[in-house]
Amino acid sequence: MHLLQSIILRCLAVTVAVLLAACETLLPPKAPVPPAPAPVPSVAIPAPAPSPAPTVEIPALKPPTMASALRATTWDSIANWREDNPQLAWSAFMASCGTLKNQAAWQSVCSIAAGVGEPSRETAFRFFENNFTPYQVINADGSDSGLVTGYYEPLLNGSRKRSARYPVPVYGVPDDLLVIDLGEVYPELKNMRLRGRIDGKRIIPYFNRAQIETGAAPVTGKEIAWVEDSVELFFMQIQGSGRVKLDGKETIALGYADQNGYPYRSIGRLLIDRGDLPLEKASMQGIKAWAKQNPDKLQELLNYNASYVFFREMSRDLPGPLGALGVPLTARRSIAVDARYVPLGAPVFLATTMPNARQPLARLMLAQDTGGAIRGPVRADFFWGFGEEAAALAGRMRQSGKMWVLLPNGFPMPAAN
Repeated sequence: MHLLQSIILRCLAVTVAVLLAACETLLPPKAPVPPAPAPVPSVAIPAPAPSPAPTVEIPALKPPTMASALRATTWDSIANWREDNPQLAWSAFMASCGTLKNQAAWQSVCSIAAGVGEPSRETAFRFFENNFTPYQVINADGSDSGLVTGYYEPLLNGSRKRSARYPVPVYGVPDDLLVIDLGEVYPELKNMRLRGRIDGKRIIPYFNRAQIETGAAPVTGKEIAWVEDSVELFFMQIQGSGRVKLDGKETIALGYADQNGYPYRSIGRLLIDRGDLPLEKASMQGIKAWAKQNPDKLQELLNYNASYVFFREMSRDLPGPLGALGVPLTARRSIAVDARYVPLGAPVFLATTMPNARQPLARLMLAQDTGGAIRGPVRADFFWGFGEEAAALAGRMRQSGKMWVLLPNGFPMPAAN
């Protein structure tokens, strides 16, 4: 361990100026069942530069906090607060308490909730209004609106064996993927991780998507299953979980295990910028249609997103995919957030609209997940669940929305940097 730390220190001295651009928040473990490393957004290690990057003093770094993004407000200021039924979010809230109850700030409210049992609509309202303080989420520029997208749990057809019908591998975590907790070396970098691999005495970037796809990474033997289509696998990686129906019979559940360390890049945005798709058609469905029409350009498009997600097989008894909080997600009541600004597990009132519509969608949600593309204070990814309807809604969702975080009275807000 001491040898590894000394290597890290030498390495960071010349590369940190570039690494900072890719720093992301460490996410908590995804699973309460034997947890493997959780969906932890990572610090992307850059490719070697032609000349050494300038040295930067690490102690000057300060990770972002939530204090500047949360503004205490009143219940009356929450748009459509009393038009929802918080009773429908109660089971998702209790799932959050399963993890949060061991934290001092949440012990009291979770204990009170446990004694409530199954509340009525009005009892649920009184519980939150008496025990929580609402905070409106504000962007760095002072605005209060942001992007709300959707995600779901896809179903792919596959097999345990490779064949002409199932040529695309779904990989587990490779043995040479190195994950370093920077907080162990520099306390001011708590909650940040570095991913790469060891080459002699150097820590270098892990293989990117193109290299993994062409066999450069030692992933042979790590295949969990084989599926039909590389585009479907790509979107399952973006969702972070999914199911695979093996040879039309048994179905297995797959969950996020780890990632190769590169930041997420949107292929939809690339298609828009290149003029290949208009903005209104740059949905998941639109991208899949483009892929079918342009098979010779597909791999180049997918490689634009160098990020690559590795999976693990999950228990079939779980009621839903595991989020970053480590609890099963609840369809239409769980969201993914940026945990730098919104505490994982917290209730969040979301005011937005239905996908591609003006119909209001305002309800109490639980911040139980994160994602590589979910960056910024007023930013949410709405979990629609499993099935064709969920896929259709998630694929079309790109709405504007506002967010209010509910935190226990007296919550110790961290100081702003």
